[in-house]
Amino acid sequence: MTVLVAGGVVLLLVGLAIWILVAREAFLAIAGFVAYGLLLSLVWVRLYGIDVAMTEAAIGGGLTGALLIGATSRLRGTEKAAWAQRCGAPTRVVAFLVSALVATTLALCVLLLPDPGPTLAPEVSGNIAATGVGNPITAVLLAYRAVDTLLEAIVLVIALIGVWSLAADGFWGGRPGVRQRVDPDGIFAYFARMLAPIGVIVAVYIVWVGADHPGGKFQGATLLAAMWLLVLMTGIADAPPISRTLLRIGLVIGPLVFIAIGFVGALVSGAFLAYPDGFAKPLIVAIELALTPSLTLILGLLLAGAPERGAVP
Repeated sequence: MTVLVAGGVVLLLVGLAIWILVAREAFLAIAGFVAYGLLLSLVWVRLYGIDVAMTEAAIGGGLTGALLIGATSRLRGTEKAAWAQRCGAPTRVVAFLVSALVATTLALCVLLLPDPGPTLAPEVSGNIAATGVGNPITAVLLAYRAVDTLLEAIVLVIALIGVWSLAADGFWGGRPGVRQRVDPDGIFAYFARMLAPIGVIVAVYIVWVGADHPGGKFQGATLLAAMWLLVLMTGIADAPPISRTLLRIGLVIGPLVFIAIGFVGALVSGAFLAYPDGFAKPLIVAIELALTPSLTLILGLLLAGAPERGAVP
Protein backbone atom coordinates (compact mmCIF):
# COMPACT_ATOMS: atom_id res chain seq x y z
CA MET A 1 0.00 0.00 0.00
CA THR A 2 2.84 2.40 0.86
CA VAL A 3 4.46 1.76 -2.51
CA LEU A 4 1.17 2.39 -4.31
CA VAL A 5 0.61 5.65 -2.47
CA ALA A 6 4.19 6.78 -3.16
CA GLY A 7 3.81 5.87 -6.81
CA GLY A 8 0.53 7.76 -7.02
CA VAL A 9 2.11 10.87 -5.50
CA VAL A 10 4.99 10.68 -8.00
CA LEU A 11 2.54 10.42 -10.89
CA LEU A 12 0.59 13.40 -9.56
CA LEU A 13 3.79 15.43 -9.28
CA VAL A 14 4.81 14.58 -12.83
CA GLY A 15 1.30 15.32 -14.10
CA LEU A 16 1.21 18.68 -12.35
CA ALA A 17 4.65 19.54 -13.71
CA ILE A 18 3.47 18.80 -17.24
CA TRP A 19 0.29 20.79 -16.63
CA ILE A 20 2.31 23.82 -15.52
CA LEU A 21 4.34 23.66 -18.74
CA VAL A 22 1.48 23.17 -21.21
CA ALA A 23 -1.27 25.30 -19.62
CA ARG A 24 -2.27 28.03 -22.06
CA GLU A 25 -3.34 30.54 -19.41
CA ALA A 26 -0.92 31.93 -16.85
CA PHE A 27 -3.45 31.69 -14.02
CA LEU A 28 -4.03 27.98 -14.67
CA ALA A 29 -0.28 27.36 -14.70
CA ILE A 30 0.10 29.18 -11.37
CA ALA A 31 -2.77 27.19 -9.85
CA GLY A 32 -0.91 24.03 -10.87
CA PHE A 33 2.31 25.44 -9.40
CA VAL A 34 0.65 26.09 -6.02
CA ALA A 35 -0.83 22.58 -5.99
CA TYR A 36 2.58 21.19 -6.96
CA GLY A 37 4.24 22.99 -4.04
CA LEU A 38 1.67 21.76 -1.52
CA LEU A 39 1.96 18.19 -2.78
CA LEU A 40 5.75 18.42 -2.69
CA SER A 41 5.54 19.50 0.95
CA LEU A 42 3.72 16.23 1.69
CA VAL A 43 6.56 14.37 0.01
CA TRP A 44 9.07 16.08 2.30
CA VAL A 45 6.95 15.07 5.30
CA ARG A 46 7.12 11.48 4.07
CA LEU A 47 10.92 11.85 3.85
CA TYR A 48 10.99 13.17 7.45
CA GLY A 49 12.15 16.60 6.28
CA ILE A 50 9.63 18.49 8.40
CA ASP A 51 11.50 21.82 8.25
CA VAL A 52 11.81 21.58 4.48
CA ALA A 53 8.12 20.63 4.19
CA MET A 54 7.06 23.67 6.22
CA THR A 55 9.29 25.95 4.15
CA GLU A 56 7.98 24.50 0.89
CA ALA A 57 4.36 24.94 1.94
CA ALA A 58 4.91 28.47 3.25
CA ILE A 59 7.46 29.91 0.80
CA GLY A 60 7.45 27.63 -2.24
CA GLY A 61 3.76 27.00 -2.80
CA GLY A 62 2.32 29.77 -0.62
CA LEU A 63 4.28 33.01 -0.88
CA THR A 64 5.68 32.41 -4.37
CA GLY A 65 2.27 31.35 -5.65
CA ALA A 66 0.66 34.49 -4.23
CA LEU A 67 3.35 36.68 -5.82
CA LEU A 68 2.81 35.00 -9.18
CA ILE A 69 -0.96 35.48 -8.93
CA GLY A 70 -0.42 39.17 -8.20
CA ALA A 71 1.93 39.50 -11.17
CA THR A 72 -0.51 37.68 -13.45
CA SER A 73 -3.39 39.94 -12.45
CA ARG A 74 -1.32 42.97 -13.44
CA LEU A 75 -0.29 41.41 -16.77
CA ARG A 76 -3.69 39.98 -17.72
CA GLY A 77 -4.26 42.75 -20.23
CA THR A 78 -1.10 41.83 -22.14
CA GLU A 79 -1.57 38.05 -22.10
CA LYS A 80 -3.54 37.92 -25.35
CA ALA A 81 -0.97 40.09 -27.08
CA ALA A 82 1.77 37.73 -25.88
CA TRP A 83 -0.07 34.75 -27.36
CA ALA A 84 -0.37 36.58 -30.66
CA GLN A 85 3.42 36.85 -30.81
CA ARG A 86 4.14 33.15 -30.23
CA CYS A 87 7.43 31.88 -31.55
CA GLY A 88 7.64 29.58 -34.54
CA ALA A 89 7.93 25.81 -34.61
CA PRO A 90 11.75 25.70 -34.98
CA THR A 91 12.24 27.82 -31.85
CA ARG A 92 9.85 25.61 -29.87
CA VAL A 93 11.66 22.47 -31.04
CA VAL A 94 15.00 23.90 -29.94
CA ALA A 95 13.52 24.92 -26.57
CA PHE A 96 12.12 21.40 -26.12
CA LEU A 97 15.44 19.76 -26.95
CA VAL A 98 17.37 22.05 -24.59
CA SER A 99 14.87 21.39 -21.79
CA ALA A 100 15.04 17.65 -22.38
CA LEU A 101 18.85 17.79 -22.32
CA VAL A 102 18.87 19.69 -19.01
CA ALA A 103 16.32 17.31 -17.48
CA THR A 104 18.29 14.27 -18.64
CA THR A 105 21.54 15.70 -17.29
CA LEU A 106 19.97 16.36 -13.89
CA ALA A 107 18.48 12.86 -13.81
CA LEU A 108 21.85 11.30 -14.63
CA CYS A 109 23.56 13.37 -11.94
CA VAL A 110 21.11 12.01 -9.37
CA LEU A 111 21.16 8.41 -10.61
CA LEU A 112 24.95 8.24 -10.84
CA LEU A 113 25.52 9.40 -7.26
CA PRO A 114 27.44 6.86 -5.16
CA ASP A 115 25.49 4.68 -2.76
CA PRO A 116 25.27 5.87 -0.05
CA GLY A 117 25.15 9.39 -1.42
CA PRO A 118 27.57 12.09 -0.22
CA THR A 119 26.37 13.81 2.92
CA LEU A 120 27.63 16.13 5.62
CA ALA A 121 25.11 14.83 8.15
CA PRO A 122 27.75 13.02 10.26
CA GLU A 123 29.77 16.24 10.56
CA VAL A 124 26.66 18.17 11.58
CA SER A 125 25.71 15.53 14.15
CA GLY A 126 29.23 15.46 15.54
CA ASN A 127 29.48 19.22 16.01
CA ILE A 128 25.90 20.28 16.75
CA ALA A 129 26.55 20.19 20.51
CA ALA A 130 28.84 23.19 20.15
CA THR A 131 25.92 25.29 18.88
CA GLY A 132 23.67 24.39 21.82
CA VAL A 133 20.63 23.93 19.55
CA GLY A 134 18.82 20.67 18.99
CA ASN A 135 17.48 21.31 15.49
CA PRO A 136 20.14 20.43 12.90
CA ILE A 137 18.46 22.66 10.29
CA THR A 138 18.79 25.67 12.57
CA ALA A 139 22.39 24.74 13.31
CA VAL A 140 23.21 24.58 9.60
CA LEU A 141 21.43 27.81 8.69
CA LEU A 142 22.71 29.93 11.59
CA ALA A 143 26.06 28.36 12.37
CA TYR A 144 27.60 26.52 9.44
CA ARG A 145 25.86 28.60 6.72
CA ALA A 146 25.16 31.76 8.68
CA VAL A 147 26.60 34.06 6.01
CA ASP A 148 24.27 32.54 3.39
CA THR A 149 21.28 33.09 5.68
CA LEU A 150 22.33 36.69 6.30
CA LEU A 151 22.62 37.32 2.56
CA GLU A 152 19.16 35.79 2.00
CA ALA A 153 17.66 38.28 4.46
CA ILE A 154 19.46 41.17 2.78
CA VAL A 155 18.29 40.01 -0.67
CA LEU A 156 14.68 40.08 0.56
CA VAL A 157 15.12 43.71 1.66
CA ILE A 158 16.57 44.57 -1.76
CA ALA A 159 13.67 42.74 -3.46
CA LEU A 160 11.17 44.82 -1.50
CA ILE A 161 12.96 48.02 -2.52
CA GLY A 162 12.72 46.79 -6.11
CA VAL A 163 8.95 46.34 -5.76
CA TRP A 164 8.61 49.81 -4.25
CA SER A 165 10.59 51.28 -7.14
CA LEU A 166 7.71 50.32 -9.46
CA ALA A 167 5.49 52.93 -7.82
CA ALA A 168 4.61 56.11 -9.66
CA ASP A 169 6.45 59.20 -8.46
CA GLY A 170 3.28 60.69 -7.03
CA PHE A 171 2.68 57.67 -4.80
CA TRP A 172 6.23 57.26 -3.46
CA GLY A 173 6.10 57.06 0.30
CA GLY A 174 2.41 56.19 0.23
CA ARG A 175 0.47 53.06 1.09
CA PRO A 176 0.84 49.85 -0.95
CA GLY A 177 -2.11 48.26 -2.67
CA VAL A 178 -5.70 49.43 -2.51
CA ARG A 179 -7.79 49.83 0.62
CA GLN A 180 -10.12 46.85 0.86
CA ARG A 181 -13.79 47.56 1.45
CA VAL A 182 -15.46 44.62 3.14
CA ASP A 183 -18.58 44.42 5.28
CA PRO A 184 -17.19 44.75 8.85
CA ASP A 185 -20.00 42.50 10.09
CA GLY A 186 -19.67 39.96 7.29
CA ILE A 187 -18.42 36.40 7.49
CA PHE A 188 -15.07 37.28 5.95
CA ALA A 189 -14.30 39.88 8.61
CA TYR A 190 -15.52 37.52 11.33
CA PHE A 191 -13.27 34.79 9.96
CA ALA A 192 -10.27 37.14 10.02
CA ARG A 193 -10.95 38.23 13.61
CA MET A 194 -11.23 34.61 14.71
CA LEU A 195 -8.30 33.14 12.76
CA ALA A 196 -5.68 35.91 13.10
CA PRO A 197 -5.09 35.54 16.88
CA ILE A 198 -4.79 31.77 16.52
CA GLY A 199 -2.37 32.15 13.63
CA VAL A 200 -0.21 34.59 15.60
CA ILE A 201 0.02 32.19 18.55
CA VAL A 202 0.96 29.29 16.27
CA ALA A 203 3.56 31.45 14.47
CA VAL A 204 5.17 32.57 17.73
CA TYR A 205 5.33 28.95 18.86
CA ILE A 206 6.95 27.88 15.57
CA VAL A 207 9.60 30.56 15.94
CA TRP A 208 10.27 29.82 19.60
CA VAL A 209 10.72 26.05 19.20
CA GLY A 210 12.75 26.40 16.01
CA ALA A 211 16.05 26.16 17.87
CA ASP A 212 15.37 22.62 19.04
CA HIS A 213 12.44 21.34 16.93
CA PRO A 214 11.10 21.79 13.38
CA GLY A 215 10.21 25.44 12.80
CA GLY A 216 12.03 28.74 12.79
CA LYS A 217 11.96 32.33 11.64
CA PHE A 218 11.04 31.87 7.98
CA GLN A 219 8.10 29.57 8.66
CA GLY A 220 6.83 31.66 11.57
CA ALA A 221 7.28 34.95 9.70
CA THR A 222 5.37 33.59 6.70
CA LEU A 223 2.45 32.63 8.91
CA LEU A 224 2.53 36.03 10.64
CA ALA A 225 2.59 37.77 7.25
CA ALA A 226 -0.39 35.67 6.14
CA MET A 227 -2.37 36.71 9.21
CA TRP A 228 -1.45 40.36 8.60
CA LEU A 229 -2.55 40.12 4.97
CA LEU A 230 -5.81 38.50 6.05
CA VAL A 231 -6.51 41.50 8.28
CA LEU A 232 -5.66 43.88 5.42
CA MET A 233 -7.85 41.98 2.94
CA THR A 234 -10.86 42.26 5.21
CA GLY A 235 -10.40 45.99 5.67
CA ILE A 236 -9.99 45.67 9.44
CA ALA A 237 -6.70 47.54 9.14
CA ASP A 238 -4.85 49.39 6.41
CA ALA A 239 -1.31 48.97 5.14
CA PRO A 240 1.11 51.53 6.61
CA PRO A 241 2.75 54.14 4.36
CA ILE A 242 6.23 53.03 3.36
CA SER A 243 7.65 56.38 4.47
CA ARG A 244 6.89 55.59 8.11
CA THR A 245 10.12 55.58 10.12
CA LEU A 246 9.13 52.74 12.43
CA LEU A 247 8.27 50.58 9.44
CA ARG A 248 11.67 51.09 7.86
CA ILE A 249 13.40 50.40 11.17
CA GLY A 250 11.43 47.16 11.45
CA LEU A 251 12.51 46.13 7.95
CA VAL A 252 16.23 46.44 8.65
CA ILE A 253 16.46 45.67 12.37
CA GLY A 254 16.77 41.91 11.80
CA PRO A 255 19.65 42.05 9.29
CA LEU A 256 21.37 44.75 11.38
CA VAL A 257 21.23 42.60 14.53
CA PHE A 258 22.53 39.68 12.47
CA ILE A 259 25.47 41.77 11.20
CA ALA A 260 26.18 43.16 14.69
CA ILE A 261 26.39 39.65 16.14
CA GLY A 262 28.68 38.72 13.27
CA PHE A 263 31.10 41.52 14.16
CA VAL A 264 30.97 40.47 17.82
CA GLY A 265 32.12 37.05 16.71
CA ALA A 266 34.91 38.63 14.66
CA LEU A 267 36.14 40.59 17.68
CA VAL A 268 35.82 37.82 20.28
CA SER A 269 36.39 34.62 18.31
CA GLY A 270 38.44 35.83 15.38
CA ALA A 271 35.93 35.19 12.57
CA PHE A 272 32.78 36.86 11.32
CA LEU A 273 29.69 35.11 12.77
CA ALA A 274 31.88 32.82 14.90
CA TYR A 275 29.95 32.54 18.15
CA PRO A 276 31.88 32.78 21.43
CA ASP A 277 32.07 29.56 23.45
CA GLY A 278 28.98 29.04 25.55
CA PHE A 279 27.00 31.81 23.84
CA ALA A 280 26.11 30.16 20.55
CA LYS A 281 22.51 29.24 21.39
CA PRO A 282 21.54 32.59 22.98
CA LEU A 283 22.97 34.45 20.00
CA ILE A 284 21.22 32.13 17.53
CA VAL A 285 17.91 32.65 19.33
CA ALA A 286 18.53 36.41 19.33
CA ILE A 287 19.07 36.34 15.56
CA GLU A 288 15.88 34.33 15.06
CA LEU A 289 13.83 36.71 17.21
CA ALA A 290 15.27 39.80 15.51
CA LEU A 291 14.74 38.46 11.99
CA THR A 292 11.13 37.37 12.56
CA PRO A 293 9.49 40.85 12.56
CA SER A 294 11.67 42.00 9.67
CA LEU A 295 10.78 38.97 7.58
CA THR A 296 7.11 39.35 8.48
CA LEU A 297 7.07 42.95 7.25
CA ILE A 298 9.07 42.14 4.12
CA LEU A 299 6.90 39.19 3.08
CA GLY A 300 3.66 41.02 3.77
CA LEU A 301 4.74 44.16 1.91
CA LEU A 302 6.05 42.13 -1.03
CA LEU A 303 2.56 40.71 -1.50
CA ALA A 304 0.92 44.10 -0.91
CA GLY A 305 2.87 45.46 -3.87
CA ALA A 306 4.03 48.91 -4.82
CA PRO A 307 2.50 52.06 -3.28
CA GLU A 308 -0.70 53.04 -5.08
CA ARG A 309 -2.08 55.67 -2.71
CA GLY A 310 -0.71 58.86 -1.28
CA ALA A 311 0.54 58.87 2.30
CA VAL A 312 -2.01 60.02 4.87
CA PRO A 313 -0.55 62.82 7.05
